[in-house]
Amino acid sequence: MGKRIFSKFLKERRQRFTKEREGILQKILSSRGHFDPESLYLKIKETGLKASRASVYRTLNLLCECGLIERVKKTEHGTIYEHTSVHEHHDHMLCMECGNIIEFYSENLEKLQEGICKRQGFQGVSHSLEIRGYCKKCQKKKRS
Repeated sequence: MGKRIFSKFLKERRQRFTKEREGILQKILSSRGHFDPESLYLKIKETGLKASRASVYRTLNLLCECGLIERVKKTEHGTIYEHTSVHEHHDHMLCMECGNIIEFYSENLEKLQEGICKRQGFQGVSHSLEIRGYCKKCQKKKRS
């Protein structure tokens, strides 16, 4: 399904669905969890696919634009991504100390957001919630 969506997206933009783009997409869709561009590039390189770092970054931007992946977090080392095609919607808590990402879902928050949109006459399509703070481990370290 992801291949078809991406191919159609590229065709509408008059861009080609190259072997490199297909390989990058396949590697993302076959992975689980969060990933960064550098580790993705190294995994692709291990498979023997000829894709440059620049191709990986450009493809990630295109995949974000078409909605197959999303940016989760920006760090001093770069951006963390995840693919959206197989995941149920969820939000994130980000530890500012260790960088841990905790995924969560709250039906109450979803209903609250829908109600706010409705009252404002706004048609929400998607959202991203990110709560920054400290995980349990880092809280304990700070107290010590």
